[in-house]
Amino acid sequence: MSGAGVYSQELKHQEDQLALQYLPAVKAMSFRLKERLPSSIDYLDLCAIGTEELVKLARRYDEVQNDSFWGYAKTRVYGAMLDYLRSLDLVSRSSRRLIKEIDIQIEHYMAEYDEEPSNAKLSEIMGIEEEKINEARLASDIYTILPLDDQLGNEFAAGTLDQMEQDELVDIIKDVLIGFDEREQMIIQLYYFEELTLKEISEIVNITESRISQIHKSVIRRIKAAVEG
Repeated sequence: MSGAGVYSQELKHQEDQLALQYLPAVKAMSFRLKERLPSSIDYLDLCAIGTEELVKLARRYDEVQNDSFWGYAKTRVYGAMLDYLRSLDLVSRSSRRLIKEIDIQIEHYMAEYDEEPSNAKLSEIMGIEEEKINEARLASDIYTILPLDDQLGNEFAAGTLDQMEQDELVDIIKDVLIGFDEREQMIIQLYYFEELTLKEISEIVNITESRISQIHKSVIRRIKAAVEG
């Protein structure tokens, strides 16, 4: 083998070793994300997506430009997993309307009975097949994991968010959150910035996971209304 070939093989070996070094971190990230997703999403799929991205990043990593490989790779690996989730959730406009209607019915039901209705109960109330209710709620659960700009963009005319300055959007979000009490603001902080699961947040603020989910969705609806207005 020529000198160039030996060097190339050794370089590839070093790159693969770099990826292997951080594989446990990818597995931990996959597991943590899986905890916040519906049971139908497979942890192994998330891990495979993350690992594939990790190997790609290791093979183009330049330590001269970035002194920390994981610092360079972490957000990109997580982004690849989010892209995978986006690819699973191709929701039609009619399905988005159904999700919105379901959320409204859930709020009404919880206000009256102080518990979240089952999919069978929603099917009975709304006169819609239980399978369609289940599919719509699954899509809704996936969306709650995605960044706010993904969630806000789903029902807007094309380019609405692009035309806004980031600072303007942040100000709108702050104004909306002021309308919620301190505990509800804490829920949003724990969910989006601390990335805790609904179960973990429930243990901290001592309210049900269903109620936390509804608070989150209420915040998103108010932000959408504020942006559109």
